Amino acid sequence: MAAYEIVCLTDVGRVRTGNEDAVFGEPELGFAILADGMGGYAAGEVASRLAVDEVCSELGSALPLLLHKTGVDLSRGMDEDLRFAASRANESILKLADRESDYEGMGSTLVIAVMLAEQIYIGHLGDSRAYRYAGGQIEQLTRDHCWLDEQVAAGSLAADALTNPRYKNIVTRALGIEDEIDLEVHEHSVDRGDIFLICSDGLTDMVTDAQIAATLEVDEALKDRAQRLVDLANANGGKDNISVILMRAVSEEPAGWAARLLKRLQGTVDG
Repeated sequence: MAAYEIVCLTDVGRVRTGNEDAVFGEPELGFAILADGMGGYAAGEVASRLAVDEVCSELGSALPLLLHKTGVDLSRGMDEDLRFAASRANESILKLADRESDYEGMGSTLVIAVMLAEQIYIGHLGDSRAYRYAGGQIEQLTRDHCWLDEQVAAGSLAADALTNPRYKNIVTRALGIEDEIDLEVHEHSVDRGDIFLICSDGLTDMVTDAQIAATLEVDEALKDRAQRLVDLANANGGKDNISVILMRAVSEEPAGWAARLLKRLQGTVDG
């Protein structure tokens, strides 16, 4: 039996003609990635796919080495590995954009989530989000790296500026923007029954937190809840690509975790 249940969905929405989001999840390993690409033509799609592939490749080699660690050593090692994987993805995007003029200026948000033992490690850049749903309540675990949110938090703009469309979606951290990135990484405890949601702003711009919580509260298969979130975003306008990842722990970690991780992730990247 898989140690984790992970469902990944991505949808073009009702307005866009192409999908610039990319998602990945490995249920046996408790490992998921979401990237929301930015850039003209097909550049956003290229950036998000490259981000997912690079992170898979790097973590596929690094994570098995952490299995013997515990406590502070595990937390420090996971933090370093997530940052290194994101940095490599950033480097690859910048190099490709430099070589190909059509890809100049492309970038991507990023959310990486790794469940290990009774913890989940989340690293993120941009305005894609991670939530925890537990006990009927939803909690946003990430903060948006957006100019507007940062100005409101600093007191430079009034809170009602959040509704002004002129300021929306100006991200301050993302892959492909600068040579150096600052991945924000946090560790959270995992209790049996907790559901973690990773999503692009195509969901959160169309669906309120209360609506997300009400959807996740329904006792049905995880894949059905994910689909209902996508359908709700489309019903409310579907103005952007919509990506949803739902994940939860369902059993103890099976034996042979490290060997499967390396084999399966390398196979994903190669194939």
